[in-house]
Amino acid sequence: MKQLFFALFILPICLAAQSKKPITKSATPDLGHDIQISLKPYQDTKIYLGTNYGNARTLVDSCVLNDKSEGVFTSNQKFTPGIYFVVSPKMSILFDLIVDEKQHFKIVADTLDLKNITITGSNENVLFQNYSKSINELFIQLNDFEQKFKVATTAKDSTNLKEAYTSKDKEIKQKRKSFVEAHPNSMMSFLLNTMEVPEAPSIPIVNGKADSLFPFRYVKNHYWDNVVFNDNRLIRTPFFEKKLDDYFKNYVSREPDSVIEEIQYMLTVAKTGKEIYPFLLFKFTNKYISPEFMGQDKVFLHIYQNFFAKGDTVLLNEASKKSLRDRAYSLMANQLGLPAPILVLNDVNDKRFALHNIKAPFTFVAFWDPTCSHCKVEIPKLDSIYKASWKALDVKVVSVNINFKEITAWKNFIKDHQMEDWLNGYQTEEDLNREIKEGKPTTIRQLYDVYKTPTFYLLDKNKKIIAKNLTIEQFNDFIQSTINKSK
Repeated sequence: MKQLFFALFILPICLAAQSKKPITKSATPDLGHDIQISLKPYQDTKIYLGTNYGNARTLVDSCVLNDKSEGVFTSNQKFTPGIYFVVSPKMSILFDLIVDEKQHFKIVADTLDLKNITITGSNENVLFQNYSKSINELFIQLNDFEQKFKVATTAKDSTNLKEAYTSKDKEIKQKRKSFVEAHPNSMMSFLLNTMEVPEAPSIPIVNGKADSLFPFRYVKNHYWDNVVFNDNRLIRTPFFEKKLDDYFKNYVSREPDSVIEEIQYMLTVAKTGKEIYPFLLFKFTNKYISPEFMGQDKVFLHIYQNFFAKGDTVLLNEASKKSLRDRAYSLMANQLGLPAPILVLNDVNDKRFALHNIKAPFTFVAFWDPTCSHCKVEIPKLDSIYKASWKALDVKVVSVNINFKEITAWKNFIKDHQMEDWLNGYQTEEDLNREIKEGKPTTIRQLYDVYKTPTFYLLDKNKKIIAKNLTIEQFNDFIQSTINKSK
């Protein structure tokens, strides 16, 4: 039995079956759900009904079995159709079942013989059970060929086993195809279509040349055949979100505009789906608000401006709305390719200088705090790379102290680490207060998204942002690569 490892919460609690009283169906058979269950040998104990929410699992109902091992999951609310599972009192998944639009049926099962479960009143579950039994037998045979192939000792045995494996794999795929053709409108066919990934075709020869990208394009173009993104059933499966993650990992360019194009389409189509739309909206928001790859925060900005800013915030409390809004505003002025925001600072002698007046092929801007322990490690590391390589390349470093209350500590750090070659500056408290008084909507922290220290930016000769949110070593590689490309 598969163990459940997830945070559990219970939604509508079902009515407990009263001891020694018969189980009766809901008085309103067309409304809600009413799933009777006999589950031996459990008696006088609570069991649960769970389902998927993307990659996560959650409990959605519970009931207490009487002394005859009988109970009923029931409520006036219908479940979203999909794959569900019965969970034991010890939180182990016992078996899966299908819930479609007809949610009044009966389950008879015994934990000592879970291969023979009887479900009456649900044709979808009959199809599900019959298909599962037949396909599982084929997968057992497929796995057997795979294990024998691993220990094969002769080339002939390996070849024979490989051919047997390929043949069995084709048989499985044909069985899936035949089932969908025979039951095109069934829940099982929906599930098979959702999990299906196109098989890459052979590389064709076009005008005498091999089109090596054709298999990739083919799979990408047919990846979502028979899947409609406003179908709420998608998130009640254990494979949709994984398939979605694989798609963005393997078939979508990391360039922000490519990601935006895909997400815009999916969210636009999903908007009429009551459950799938918020699922996708928050999934993409969480992924790109702090992205894995540089520049993909542009994706979060697009989501905010085209969905949240247009009113798609009904599921958010005021604190969450403010958090998203503040995060978006902190990213608007520092996107890759934009000119760096105006930055006028005072140096260690309180002489003013402006970032945009600096002449250099590259300008590296470091925002840090002399009391920050991480900064005390990273800033000297930056200085080492600067002295070893960047100084000779005429890279200018602008070091910005964001803590005007620690001027003495800042100056001492500069002196102790011999950072006088840099342009060291800070914004005075007077300048900050004047900006606030003048009603300027943004401060240096917000303009440069300095929500952690240190924060680094790399600018080109025109003071456009060309890199950010990298490690110092990655910035060094980026500079070297850019110089080599220009040569």
